[in-house]
Amino acid sequence: MTGQKTVPNVFVNKTHVGGCDNTIKAHKDGLLQQLLGDKSEVYDYDLIVIGGGSGGLACSKEAANLGKKVMVLDYVVPTPKGTTWGLGGTCVNVGCIPKKLMHQTALMGTALQDARKFGWEFSEQVSHNWETMKTAVNNYIGSLNWGYRVSLRDKNVNYVNSYAEFVEPHKIKATNRRGKETFHTAAKFVLATGERPRYLGIPGDKEYCITSDDLFSLPYCPGKTLVIGASYVALECGGFLAGLGLDVTIMVRSILLRGFDQDMANRAGDHMETHGVKFLRKFVPVKLFIYFFFFCVNSDTSGLSRNGKIPVNDEEQTNIPHIYAIGDILEGKWELTPVAIQAGKLLARRLYAGASLKCDYVNVPTTVFTPLEYGSCGHPEERAVELYGQENLEVYHSLFWPLEYTVPNRDNNRCYAKIICNKLDDNRVIGFHYLGPNAGEVTQGFGAAMKCGVTKEQLDNTIGIHPTCAEIFTTMEVTKRSGGDITQAGC
Repeated sequence: MTGQKTVPNVFVNKTHVGGCDNTIKAHKDGLLQQLLGDKSEVYDYDLIVIGGGSGGLACSKEAANLGKKVMVLDYVVPTPKGTTWGLGGTCVNVGCIPKKLMHQTALMGTALQDARKFGWEFSEQVSHNWETMKTAVNNYIGSLNWGYRVSLRDKNVNYVNSYAEFVEPHKIKATNRRGKETFHTAAKFVLATGERPRYLGIPGDKEYCITSDDLFSLPYCPGKTLVIGASYVALECGGFLAGLGLDVTIMVRSILLRGFDQDMANRAGDHMETHGVKFLRKFVPVKLFIYFFFFCVNSDTSGLSRNGKIPVNDEEQTNIPHIYAIGDILEGKWELTPVAIQAGKLLARRLYAGASLKCDYVNVPTTVFTPLEYGSCGHPEERAVELYGQENLEVYHSLFWPLEYTVPNRDNNRCYAKIICNKLDDNRVIGFHYLGPNAGEVTQGFGAAMKCGVTKEQLDNTIGIHPTCAEIFTTMEVTKRSGGDITQAGC
């Protein structure tokens, strides 16, 4: 009757559901409850998204595009210093956007120094005004906050600026700034709350410290600063503060850029050190009593797992079938805005459009905006060795000197490029690493190539654009295994 030749062969109220997998899918999709006669439950929304950051906004708008009734709840708990912000999450307000703009501010300072070597003459003393920069950056962020609210309204997504808490499996309590409580129900939920920096829990931390949540709207220049932590947030902030001429020290508990290629991370750190950033290695603070400190240590506030992260399956589904999670709160996934956006869109399409495509968490291009920028895609060298074995890999690498650096005569052979190839798979590139100027622009293009399965031979057969930094990936011949000289005499 059914054509099914496996067991179990499940029927519910005379309707054939299928085997085990089909039954589980029917439960996830809500069909099983309907077949069991549970049609009395009517929810306020098809989907409630908790968190109005990049991932939450992307997921909610995609679900609304697919005809679903959607609510987004977003609430920023003020920092101990009282800092808060608008719709858009960490990236827009206290992350990627202000970080990149302040990084650009520091690069402009370096460009001013280079300009004299290129013939530009200016005699006046050049200084930087923190308040002018801060105001301009925050004015731009304000325009983005408004744009997100308009976008949600245009998509018919109900945005509520309230703090959400589950009170029943399908019901949440929303509390606004005035303490007013409302209650809302939904068939499905997506957790997209992102992460916040964590205070250290030692004497003096909240009295004498700020976090990255406070830095970008700080009304005055921080001056001499100790950065506690060595994540990409810490190195980026320490880097641009030093680029503004401040005295910066970074306290490192263990290693730089945990999770990234350590060869590249150490080279980025070495470059910072040669340009005046001081490092205190193998130290942790136990008491703070001198102002001013700034630190970046990531954590999350969900409380759904021991390490503060939420475990999900490969479809971003938690152990509660109707609750999903995306973005920085996921256990073992990249904490990156574009990853959250991609995961959010794909999740909505799987839930409401019958799609099957899942987010790729491996071939993720990203850039750390240290003073000398570091771009990567695919596996760090350490991880590649774990997965494939050293004997099955070939690592090609080279130093290079950007043409823009030659006339000012700076950072000679400090830039570095490396690709990791799988010899068992036609020398396919499984790791791409670049340390140099404009790393984000360079890495984005090679990220697309890696999604298409680029091999070393294909890179060798690609004609480079001269004179550029990216052309180094079309001419690399020296392998790490050979121990050959990788310095370059010029561009």
